[in-house]
Amino acid sequence: MTCHCCRNTCKRFGKHRNGLQRYRCNQCSKTFTEEHERPLDDMRLPLDSIRMGMRRMTRLTNAFSKKWENLEAAYNLWFAYYNFCRIHKALQLTPAMNSGLAGHPWSIAELLS
Repeated sequence: MTCHCCRNTCKRFGKHRNGLQRYRCNQCSKTFTEEHERPLDDMRLPLDSIRMGMRRMTRLTNAFSKKWENLEAAYNLWFAYYNFCRIHKALQLTPAMNSGLAGHPWSIAELLS
């Protein structure tokens, strides 16, 4: 098992309450559970982070979409940014890098091209 953060070897560190094996990195001392078999799990977002990240959901701003096509385009762009450009604090990677879909964090220009 390798660390998600620094890619060094890890050792077993007990069991999580849901039964998954816990690991601890030898170098950075971060702990995490064993990897799941579903590689796109990291790309699922809780509703609160979607709502806080996109103010189009609240209707209290000028960015509220009146057409479904505009709302769909805004969602697609925001999800792509969230998964390919934004480096997450816990992972120190983007979800796409963590899943093996990208080798580096994308720039906005790279996302739009």
